[in-house]
Amino acid sequence: MASSPGDEGLLLFAWRDCLFRVSDALQPPKAGSLFFCRHLVVSPGERVLEIGAGLGLAAVLAAKAGAQVVATDVVPQAVDAIRRNAALNGVMVDARVGDCYAPVAGERFDLICTNPPQMPTPRGRERDDPVAAADNGGLDGWELIDRVITGAARHLGPRGRLVFSIFAFLGRKQAFARLEAAGFAPAIVAREVQPFPRIGFERLDHLRALDAEGTLPPSGVPTTVERFIVQGTLAS
Repeated sequence: MASSPGDEGLLLFAWRDCLFRVSDALQPPKAGSLFFCRHLVVSPGERVLEIGAGLGLAAVLAAKAGAQVVATDVVPQAVDAIRRNAALNGVMVDARVGDCYAPVAGERFDLICTNPPQMPTPRGRERDDPVAAADNGGLDGWELIDRVITGAARHLGPRGRLVFSIFAFLGRKQAFARLEAAGFAPAIVAREVQPFPRIGFERLDHLRALDAEGTLPPSGVPTTVERFIVQGTLAS
């Protein structure tokens, strides 16, 4: 039976006394997003920047906690979703379209956070559908995270914090080294074992080749993966 115009349906996601509309152009929240939000600590009055905010889950929760939130994404549909979801939950979020720090040039924050695309992507395997685009992290998974780390100090106030998530196979030592090189004191603030991501199965040989810290089993098919929430605090 043919569908009627406007009969595409609507996906809603309810969590922590909030309700979120999920459009076809965006991924619904997954284990990594919920893990990130559970351990994102904000204080009332803090100025917070979320880069790559997706449908606005973390941004809305931070705003409900009393933070002043700017949320950015390169996908215009995501920015529209952030605005709708903020209004749906009765909070203010300043949502802007743009890449990394471009939408906030010259601005400073108390906290910068991101749950970024970080799945290592072999050459020639890039896709631009909504699911893959939210996971593609460049050849080694660090493409966006490196850009966020490199620019963070210019957009943070004294003792400002940078918080992001990583898969364990990207390397805790790698994360700490990158933060220290950018002037941050690093720490792991949370860790969690999650189901192995489906997109990772088709890239398993590539992931094992990058796994310098030996977090993946050397053979067989993994069923779980550890994830970290990493925090860097500016020394001054």
